[in-house]
Amino acid sequence: MVVTDHNTIAGARAAQALDPERVIVGEEIMTTRGEILASFVSDEIPAGLTPQETIQRLKDQGAFISVSHPFDTLRKGGWKEADLLEILPEVDAIEVYNSRCMNPRFNREARQFAEKHNIAGTVGSDAHVTFELGKSLMSLEMFEGAEGMRNIIRSGTPKVRWSPPWIHLTSRYATIYKKVTRAVGGLDITS
Repeated sequence: MVVTDHNTIAGARAAQALDPERVIVGEEIMTTRGEILASFVSDEIPAGLTPQETIQRLKDQGAFISVSHPFDTLRKGGWKEADLLEILPEVDAIEVYNSRCMNPRFNREARQFAEKHNIAGTVGSDAHVTFELGKSLMSLEMFEGAEGMRNIIRSGTPKVRWSPPWIHLTSRYATIYKKVTRAVGGLDITS
């Protein structure tokens, strides 16, 4: 199972420490043009780099490189087709199904794009809360490392389920909660 978070690998490393045989460290990285989803990440990649710089840093560490929710125009991190075409030769796959895409058209466009350009497809739950884990997944044969994943990704069997739009409220709540706890954490309420 690939565990990712936005612009950090800390949580994925913690998950891997709990189950080193089953957890692959990943990161979802916001570039200047859209988000890149990487697996087998050993060194965290900072947000805000160009897609080319992000991809090069991931290649330097041998990561499996994918593009998350490429045609989702309702959230930050979606891609313009021209930008996606520019990096396509440098990535291993694109996400063709994301459970959190609010409009099914976004997943259809991604799948059609992958088929048209003969690029491997991945699927993901994009879980932000525990009950979303495993909502969508891809069963793969046993493999080792990023190269092994590249070799078998096209033979994966997707199992997908859509998350209803209200699920995005949980992400909003988490964002607000983090901001409030950080603000309160900086206050001295004992005096």
